[in-house]
Amino acid sequence: MILTDSFYSRDAVTVAEALIGCKFVFNNTGGIIVETEAYRSDDPASHSFNGPTTRNRTMFGPAGHLYVYRSYGLHWCANVVCTPGSAVLIRAVEPTMGLDLMKMRRNSENLTNLCSGPGKLTQAMGITSEADGTSLSGETAFVKSGMTGVSVVTGPRIGISKAADYPWRFGLLGSRFLSRKFQTSP
Repeated sequence: MILTDSFYSRDAVTVAEALIGCKFVFNNTGGIIVETEAYRSDDPASHSFNGPTTRNRTMFGPAGHLYVYRSYGLHWCANVVCTPGSAVLIRAVEPTMGLDLMKMRRNSENLTNLCSGPGKLTQAMGITSEADGTSLSGETAFVKSGMTGVSVVTGPRIGISKAADYPWRFGLLGSRFLSRKFQTSP
């Protein structure tokens, strides 16, 4: 079942955890979401922290749409808009659909490394700034409810300098497709 806008119209931390195990599809490529990070409007690491701008306007738009931005001028990042000013970064996907196309785009045969990071997955799935604002309840871009009873691990966010210690990074326990392993307790 394709997730509706009401699924996303919740707190980003709740949505980030709930997306683990769901299937993300974009233009005939996709896979199982295995890693996410949440960003709220009151979060100093969020693009929305200082209010709406030309760059982040999609974050203040309707829930259930893609917010796509370029990170460090190097790669695109795909986020799902939640409540106004909040979004969930899709950090990693276990590729299951359109594998040949994704391998060609990434110039890699390594399935484990194909979508194991935000820039890798957008490159593999062909997500660019043109996708910013795209609804995720369409025919070619959508998220479907996924596996039930998944075990989710949490940890601090990575790749940011502000509020990195917030435990708003979520991953599928035991997945080999994560961007980075989670620290485990002794």
